[in-house]
Amino acid sequence: MSLIHTAAGKKFVLASSLFFALSTQALAFSDTQFQAAFQQFIQPAKGNEESTATAFNELLKQDPASPLLMAYAGASTSKLATTTMFPWKKMAYAEEGLSMLEKALQLAANNENAQGHGSTPVILEVKFVSATTFLAVPAFMNRGPRGIKLLNEVLEHKQFEKAEPGFRGSVLMRAAALANEQKRPEDAKRYLDEAVKQNLPQAEAAKAMLKGISS
Repeated sequence: MSLIHTAAGKKFVLASSLFFALSTQALAFSDTQFQAAFQQFIQPAKGNEESTATAFNELLKQDPASPLLMAYAGASTSKLATTTMFPWKKMAYAEEGLSMLEKALQLAANNENAQGHGSTPVILEVKFVSATTFLAVPAFMNRGPRGIKLLNEVLEHKQFEKAEPGFRGSVLMRAAALANEQKRPEDAKRYLDEAVKQNLPQAEAAKAMLKGISS
């Protein structure tokens, strides 16, 4: 049986599509290599998984203590599991990426007030990147509950409302998608309504998603 089955592959696409869209001016790093990798990460195209993972891992070599780079390198490495048909390679990519995300979470916890993109604290960005990846991997890897916990921690964090609008919108959209998957339509609507109310960059997408959620 394939490590990354069809449903999991769709979850990877969904998680990637819900990542926040930010202008390059909001990036915490001015390095053009980071910006190029980041744009590939939030706007994924089939076939660029390896170049994205390589770019983030090269940046990580330059700053191995950066929790933000560690998180993106880990998430992009995990996505490489969707690029091979060999089970052992799928498992190796997934486990390596997940291990890097765990390390990123530890690094971020040691400096909780550090800024990420614009006004978004690193701890929130790292937790969100980790949460979306944990929610995307197959259930047998037992990361789903941790992903849900991290996503809730981001939503409930005291600095969440001060984070970048695009980041808040992506978190709300991912939370809505999860609530919908779990048959919690009222919670899904609440998250989407909030994105619309705040006129976040994802407001139109939230309105469209609201139409497809049953009461």
